[in-house]
Amino acid sequence: MKNTLHTLGNTPVTTAAIASLYPEISGANQKVSALESNGEIIRLKRGLYVVSPGISGRRISTELVANHLYAPSYVSLLSALRWYGLIPERVATTQSITVKHFRKFVNSIGIFEYTCTNREYFSIGLRHMETEGAGFIIASPEKALCDLVITTSGVNLRYREEARAYLEDNLRLDMDAFRSFDLSILKQCAQSGKKAASIQTIIKLLEQ
Repeated sequence: MKNTLHTLGNTPVTTAAIASLYPEISGANQKVSALESNGEIIRLKRGLYVVSPGISGRRISTELVANHLYAPSYVSLLSALRWYGLIPERVATTQSITVKHFRKFVNSIGIFEYTCTNREYFSIGLRHMETEGAGFIIASPEKALCDLVITTSGVNLRYREEARAYLEDNLRLDMDAFRSFDLSILKQCAQSGKKAASIQTIIKLLEQ
């Protein structure tokens, strides 16, 4: 007989959602605490949990967790570039963009950081992706790169060679993949975000 919790899959859920599976039990918080103590659910933050892989039968998606920990948000920056296989280095922190204030969460799943941007810029170049039954929102490669330029202190790309050095030497970005980037997304970011001049330089590099 399967554990009732498996019906929740690997989607982060609230205390109330878990308690709804056990209507015969009056002490919802005590039941949730017991499930956590038994290792059947994993606490992500106060009031938010995910079912353990051994119960759900699914891998926990850090990207999906990131979306739920602090919403609205989407996975971006180095985390997104790594997810697409565009940079070689492993990224220890799951990095996201939000319209809210900067936040950082640390739990047994990992470290999650959220950087703020304005609402107009926020909605550009987002994708809904799905892996192992987990659907989540992530920046397109173009948006992730723009987010990185905009939010990284000291990045000021005035000339194409500076942009090339930043992409090739600093990020070690897959330049073959870069050549297939969608110019329209880069242009939208340049129009709506900060550091427009730096993004325009990247556009010129891509166009040459």
